[in-house]
Amino acid sequence: MKVVFFGTPQFAIPCLQALLQDQNFQVVTVVTQPDKRRARGTAIIPSPVKQLAQEHHIPIWQPQRCKTDSEFAQYLQTTKADVFVVVAYGQILPNSLLTIPKLGCINVHGSILPQYRGAAPIQWSIYNGDEQTGITTMLMDEGMDTGAMLLKSYLSIGILDNAQQIGQGLAQQGADLLKQTLLELGTITPIAQDATLATYAPLIKKTDYLLDWHKSALQLHNQIRAFYPDCFTSFRENLLKIVTTVPAEYIQDLLEPTQGSAGEIVYLLKNQGPIIQTGDGLLLLKQVQIAGKKIQSGWDFVNGMRISIGEKLG
Repeated sequence: MKVVFFGTPQFAIPCLQALLQDQNFQVVTVVTQPDKRRARGTAIIPSPVKQLAQEHHIPIWQPQRCKTDSEFAQYLQTTKADVFVVVAYGQILPNSLLTIPKLGCINVHGSILPQYRGAAPIQWSIYNGDEQTGITTMLMDEGMDTGAMLLKSYLSIGILDNAQQIGQGLAQQGADLLKQTLLELGTITPIAQDATLATYAPLIKKTDYLLDWHKSALQLHNQIRAFYPDCFTSFRENLLKIVTTVPAEYIQDLLEPTQGSAGEIVYLLKNQGPIIQTGDGLLLLKQVQIAGKKIQSGWDFVNGMRISIGEKLG
């Protein structure tokens, strides 16, 4: 089966690797987003998918806008591909491209559709406190993750799992499900999505990283692990990233009864870290990152900053 693979981030790597390692498939071209700077002042870096394609000497295309690049569309016609596979590519394919491959275009999406259509399904699922997520393969149409569904697989979300960990699990799950989908493509009956059940997972904004200590401990914990490792607050008038937390209900036996205002440090748990009063419940800071420094444990933060009970975050 001749495949054109569209993908960009690390999440897409297991799917591409699975196709490259299976003699049932021939990846004739890889399409990925243009190279860009990953941080201010750094060199321009190719996407993880491009790097893997280069290692295997596969032709690579990086159109700025696949919708309007006529040369790109003409090239895709020449590939004689049986199928296009799309995994976290980052652009919506127009109908003029969707109709090129004989067997259609298959998308690997990181949610149980029709829930969490859009750019960041894993993060918003964790943010909302879901206990389960998964992978859906689907036939693509011109909508945003609206195509008919093919196969699904499921993955549990533990209370301490963050988006990076769940993303790694789903990426491998997606690779297995993609191979199964392609090999059974002629026998799977596509199922239309019920649009009335659809929810959306929009692009993450910087404002989503800001912590409001008036929220409950569980809401804050879900936000921190959903947007790992980027959530932040202020402490002593400087930015402080909160990397890993534990809701105090899971360590309640170690704590004495206490009460403070939202954002106040109410307890210093030995060898663990500071305990913060939230709008509802307590939150242990397991890992933090002071601006300009490396990630450190909550207890090292307490000792290094000589933190006192009664100080406040935010």
